[in-house]
Amino acid sequence: MHSSLTDHARCLYGDEYRAASPRCSADHDERYFIEKLTFADAESILAMLHELCPQIVDGLLPVWVRNLAYRLALLQRPDDPVLMREAAQNLWLHGPDWDGIAAELTNRADALETRSTP
Repeated sequence: MHSSLTDHARCLYGDEYRAASPRCSADHDERYFIEKLTFADAESILAMLHELCPQIVDGLLPVWVRNLAYRLALLQRPDDPVLMREAAQNLWLHGPDWDGIAAELTNRADALETRSTP
C-alpha cells in the first residue's frame, strides 16, 4: 500500500525527477489509483500534481489523469481563482480541445477576483 496519493501515482506512472524504483505489486491496477484520486482531498491532489508535474508542462502523469485531478480539486474548491488559473494553464498546454474550458476558468477567476477587490 502507498502512504500517499503522490506515492501511488509515482509508483504507477513514474517520476521524471527521481530515479526509477521497482514497482510494488500491491495495487497496480490503474482503477485503484483512480479510486484513490476520486476520493482524495484537494490538498492531496494538488500535492501530487505539484510534486510530479512542477512545471505543469513536464512530468509523466498522463494528460487525462491531470485533467481529472484538476477537475476533482476544483469541485472541492469552486471559488479558488488561483487553482482555476492553474487548471486553465494545464488545459491550454495540453489542448486545444479544452481551450474553451480554459478560457471559462480564467473568466471565472477574473470575476471572483474582481468581486473580492474593494
